[in-house]
Amino acid sequence: MRTAIIHYWLVNMRGGERVLEALCHMLPDADVFTLFYDPERVSEAIRGRRVTASFLNPLRRHYRSLLPLMPLALERFDLRGYDLIVSSESGPAKGVLAPASARHVCYCHTPMRYLWDLYPAYVNEWTSSGLKRALIAPLANYLRLWDFSTAARVDEFVANSENVQRRIWKTYRRGSQVVYPPVAVETFYWKEPEDYFLVVSELVPYKRIDTAVRLFSKNGRPLKIVGDGPEYGALRHMARKNVEFCGRVSNPELRELYARARALLMPGEEDFGMTPVEALASGKPVIALGRGGVLESVPLGDPLGGVFYGAPIEQELDAAIQKFERLEPDISHRLLQDWASRFCEKNFIEQMRSILFTAAGSSVAVLQ
Repeated sequence: MRTAIIHYWLVNMRGGERVLEALCHMLPDADVFTLFYDPERVSEAIRGRRVTASFLNPLRRHYRSLLPLMPLALERFDLRGYDLIVSSESGPAKGVLAPASARHVCYCHTPMRYLWDLYPAYVNEWTSSGLKRALIAPLANYLRLWDFSTAARVDEFVANSENVQRRIWKTYRRGSQVVYPPVAVETFYWKEPEDYFLVVSELVPYKRIDTAVRLFSKNGRPLKIVGDGPEYGALRHMARKNVEFCGRVSNPELRELYARARALLMPGEEDFGMTPVEALASGKPVIALGRGGVLESVPLGDPLGGVFYGAPIEQELDAAIQKFERLEPDISHRLLQDWASRFCEKNFIEQMRSILFTAAGSSVAVLQ
């Protein structure tokens, strides 16, 4: 079968791109289509594929502002001759026009959060310009209608967690299977912790990194933050010297930071969250806002892997850190690493292969 993988954009290496890598390993002859493509910022495994970028690609530095044009760009992709379409959805990707004879399976990281569950916060809290607020409302309405209608173009949804499975039903009224995303758990390792906590995240408002920065700037504890994004300047401005911004780091540097940290902090709600699995694979516990996908990826109790707190405010995070420090001497890094092994790439590929081959078989059966 000729196979096409549609990924929303390829301008960095985050969780969605790790899923794409695994899909490429599973489907070695597949072609990749994407809205924006910067080959210097993705892995060799992706660069080695035939990648087709949309007509918007020359403007990729401004990709966050081009959402209104993305439906048009997606529908311009020529997918004639492909038998299987696999879309990787977080930004828009499922909206491609697949041939009637092709099977379209969507691996959904989440329905677009800025259009759906995060929309009220985006408009009322994170958008400072009154003119921008006035323009957003009609535009968001159009994009929601388009996003909902394109769910009908998908033959089968696969959710990256039970959390996202519920969102898919709430947003599109479509059922889905759950396949947890792949993490290269075997590449992470444990070392004796040094005296610092770690955040690994894109610096955007809904990640709530500001909560951790404000708290640690007050209490003086060492905090290292890995990642970049539009909130970098504001976070840097509020931080004191004990808060270190590492920016984007290489994979070996990231593994070493995990290995020597006391714990990973997750102040915001995640769809699934691959970073907590990476921390567990490094034998390190997770202190997290107790909402979303982290409730599926991080164990509570025995073996103790997570300390959860209820509200995204400094006082609750501070109480969770104090609780962690009381429990820290009893945490077993080996048990945490054993737990993380269930999220390996092998398990992801086996489950996705079963779904895709079954989907392909049913597609052929329909044609016959």
